[in-house]
Amino acid sequence: MARWTGTWLSGLGAAGVDTRPDGWRGRRLGLPPEGAGSIATTGSRVAAFLVDLVAGGLIGGLVNVFVVDPTPLQRTLAGNGAFALEVLLLTALTGQSLGMKLVGIRVVRLAEPAGPPGFLPSAVRLALLCLLLPALIFDRDGRGLHDKAAGTAVVKATSKRSFADDD
Repeated sequence: MARWTGTWLSGLGAAGVDTRPDGWRGRRLGLPPEGAGSIATTGSRVAAFLVDLVAGGLIGGLVNVFVVDPTPLQRTLAGNGAFALEVLLLTALTGQSLGMKLVGIRVVRLAEPAGPPGFLPSAVRLALLCLLLPALIFDRDGRGLHDKAAGTAVVKATSKRSFADDD
């Protein structure tokens, strides 16, 4: 009984099940195993998200300086609105938010023509990202539900190793 319990509690890999039968993350999408264009690590994605949250909070705080006696709702809306606007515009136009640029990752459209996702996929991706839960549920290729819904993938922009490449 102890062996059986230890096996299923330790995950599929401990039970001898190959958790990556297709090889590397992104192979099914036609992406390289490593270097520029390969699937970004979870650590780099989280780091970029945190940088974007801080930037949105700072911009929202700057906006609140010009509002006389802002209510808690106005403070919250300014920070969240700044975050959403920054991520939407920069991702749609360049494929990289401020945090993604600093960490060295980008969002790409998987359908032809390849490149930045554009406004509609970026808006779908952002709406689900703001819910947070879809971004925390990954598939085998390392894509969150928000990326699957938008038809995008987050890839490394450069082949150099960043500080967040810990997975």
